[in-house]
Amino acid sequence: MNWIILTIAGFFEVAFAFCLAKAKETTGTEMYLWYTGFAVTLLISMTLLIKATQTLPIGTAYAVWTGIGAVGTALVGIFVFKEPTTFLRLFFLSTLIISIVGLKAVSH
Repeated sequence: MNWIILTIAGFFEVAFAFCLAKAKETTGTEMYLWYTGFAVTLLISMTLLIKATQTLPIGTAYAVWTGIGAVGTALVGIFVFKEPTTFLRLFFLSTLIISIVGLKAVSH
């Protein structure tokens, strides 16, 4: 169950990075709404990470959490913010995904 919680925490990490990027693109009230979304998703992500690390090894849980966030944020950058998609970028994202799966596989 805590692996599911950790995965959800990783998705909220992607959400807070997305909110931060959107806040950078906007001004006025809309910017403050995105910053509010950032704060809320950050709080949820951290709370879920804390919950997951009560039973999972901290080193593995933190690496998986940041890995989900890194891969998810890079994909959001590619698909939403039209960042460049190069072979090397996709190659290293793939190696990161393989590493996350590997960490989960060897965790007890």
